[in-house]
Amino acid sequence: MTGNSRRKNLGLLFNYAVLTFFAVLIVTPLFWIFVTSLKGQADIFRRPLAVFPSQVMLLANLQEVLRRAPWALYFKNTVVLVFGLLAVQLVVAVLAAYAFAFYDFRGKAVLFILVLLRLMISPDSVVLPNYLTIMRLRIMDTLLAVGLPFVGSAQAILLFRQAFLQLPRELRESAQVDGCGDLRFLQQIGVPLIKPAILTFSIISIVYQWNAFFWPMLVTESNTARTLPVGLAQFGLRAESGSEWGLTMTATLLVIAPILIAFAVFQKQFINSFLRSGLK
Repeated sequence: MTGNSRRKNLGLLFNYAVLTFFAVLIVTPLFWIFVTSLKGQADIFRRPLAVFPSQVMLLANLQEVLRRAPWALYFKNTVVLVFGLLAVQLVVAVLAAYAFAFYDFRGKAVLFILVLLRLMISPDSVVLPNYLTIMRLRIMDTLLAVGLPFVGSAQAILLFRQAFLQLPRELRESAQVDGCGDLRFLQQIGVPLIKPAILTFSIISIVYQWNAFFWPMLVTESNTARTLPVGLAQFGLRAESGSEWGLTMTATLLVIAPILIAFAVFQKQFINSFLRSGLK
């Protein structure tokens, strides 16, 4: 074996070791959530580090979890929020990105700088003004209050603008010569061609909103508009001072299962959308 081959193999071995280390860090909490959800309360305290339960209690735990909280309502609220907000975000971002990419108008540079500044500002730093705005609009404890601050996504606008700029300008000019207006161009040509960027942002938005906790917790006061993460936190607080770990982990599994299943089923599409978006 030559020196170059040995160095190459050592480099590959190091890369695989690093990847394995981080994979274990990511998978271990998920694995332990699943293991704990299989156990009964007595089994957890008697054998806290045991991987295999003395008796599988997953079904009993699940029945008790479903009995104690309105999970169907939390699930409905989360789905309506995630996909309703995504639809509005896409419409707003596509139109704004199209204008930034193809139109020249007064104040364009200033507006685009504001979009970039929004990317640099931490969401936590605007919680107070957003909260005061929601209070003044008198929409507290509604799904509208949860989703309104995220309607205009600077990340989506920038991503879609860059995707539009990759399109040949001759394509739009030819469409205009043929009598194709802006909306028709977007519908039939523009949007299909930037589909990888749209899929990439859609995945980011869905995962972020599905797991969002702080803001939904802040603006909801009852189960009417609570989402799954907030419902999970409320469940954990009520589970006998947080000591019912089997039930709490079962509820956690219930909340994260849809995202995990979606990723397992559409893993190839997820990865391809990110790759195509990055390569264009």
